[in-house]
Amino acid sequence: MSSSDAIHWPRRDAAHLLVSAGQMAQLEQQLFESGLPVEALMEKAALAISARLLNEPEALRQGALVLVGPGHNGGDALVVARELHLAGVRVRLWSPFERHKPLTEAHWRHARWLGIERLGTSPDPGEAALWIDGLFGIGQRRPPGAAIEALLAERARLRPDQLVAIDTPTGLCADSGRLLGNCAARARSTYCLGLLKQGLVQDGALAWVGELVRLDLGLPPALLGQLPLDQPLGLGGLDQLSAPALEPAPEAAKYGRGRLLVVSGSAAYPGAALLSLLGASASGCGSLRAAVPGPMAQQLWSQLPHVVLGPAPGEAGALDRLDAVLVGPGLGPAVAAVPADGPGGPLLWQALQTFAGLVVIDADGLNQLAAGVAGEAMTWLQGRQGPTWLTPHGGEFARLFPDLAGAPPLEAAGRAAARSGAALVLKGARSVIAAPDGRRWQLLEAAPEAARAGAGDVLAGYVAGRGGLAMAAGITAGEASTLAAAALAHAQAGLTARQRLGPGQVTPQALAATLGQ
Repeated sequence: MSSSDAIHWPRRDAAHLLVSAGQMAQLEQQLFESGLPVEALMEKAALAISARLLNEPEALRQGALVLVGPGHNGGDALVVARELHLAGVRVRLWSPFERHKPLTEAHWRHARWLGIERLGTSPDPGEAALWIDGLFGIGQRRPPGAAIEALLAERARLRPDQLVAIDTPTGLCADSGRLLGNCAARARSTYCLGLLKQGLVQDGALAWVGELVRLDLGLPPALLGQLPLDQPLGLGGLDQLSAPALEPAPEAAKYGRGRLLVVSGSAAYPGAALLSLLGASASGCGSLRAAVPGPMAQQLWSQLPHVVLGPAPGEAGALDRLDAVLVGPGLGPAVAAVPADGPGGPLLWQALQTFAGLVVIDADGLNQLAAGVAGEAMTWLQGRQGPTWLTPHGGEFARLFPDLAGAPPLEAAGRAAARSGAALVLKGARSVIAAPDGRRWQLLEAAPEAARAGAGDVLAGYVAGRGGLAMAAGITAGEASTLAAAALAHAQAGLTARQRLGPGQVTPQALAATLGQ
């Protein structure tokens, strides 16, 4: 795969684009202006939901209660109610609103004509029927109100797996994934129509959204092409098949397949050195060197005999003939005690500033950078002579970019990458990857059981090794899509390890072993 192909990975299609509610509304409005009736799109969306539900007969065994809102989300819900009723499911309707938009009102009249029962009072939150949430959808901007919030909270308590949402759970912002009030509908599944709404894949939304199912509406490619070139893209398991390939020349020896130096570990955190080296080993890089604490160095030959020790990172020429350097996992927070020529010391940072290869900074490397060991952090990053990747979690990100810490992850990561000139992974339950040129990716799935101490060390070593391979293969300047592909592989390794070994065995060592496979 060429550098150009890597830059445009994955495809900007309906399966990958992450949009705001406003963008989705604008796309739909263009369809309506082209002559497509609103009724036609509503039917298409609701029929897709109905088909999905009817394929789960056990979920509908006790019937369905359809919660109907005043807008077109309520209209979608009423078409679903009609289809379920005609298929023989016992359906009831509840709407806490006296007035509905004209199209929704028409569907309401038809549902009543069909004989579908309407509840005159608030439903029993403990009932066994499946609830179908069609109250507000993606257009929500205000809290749903105390009465609805109380009902939804009680439903979640009594029947936590007996509600599905149309497009967006009531009470949740489709753009940010944050609560609009004090509570939202807790969905077993959310049927997202057309394109994925970016708020639904944010960490704070996951507990409310449940399984996120995108239902395709056949939006024309020309319409999708009008979205900005830096529109964020979601990454799932199938995208590994098309991920940017790292292909050194077939005749390349070990030094032509990526040469990486790992600067990690301390007396307090010797395990971080081992785990980052396990991640780097799984990457396939050809030559792996380590600058690690003395006790770890003495044992390294028995655990990782292919890893070469030294030279010390502060020594002259230590970075010669390298493609990449990883600095940071487990270095420890005692910045003042670090010798000038020791791991994480000022001499290393001075050498890294002029190093033409890739520098990956993780964990305590980020903390040292934020603390000023290398001088003013943004000045140092902007002055780097080679590509730089950062792999912070939320706390490390806040120390390095304090003014962006409260922003939504997609926005925060994008602005941080543009400001610093570094590509970065903002780690979370659904990590965000951002490039300095504005491209952004977000993981759509990951194993929660992989969120363990040490998993980040494996990730740092793995992405650094993949970056070293990319540099050796001539991929342009540490192309950020390589970082995104490595973060995706790490997340998928967690899912694979859970499936093969069980949730209790998704350890950092298992992640590294799975990545190596």
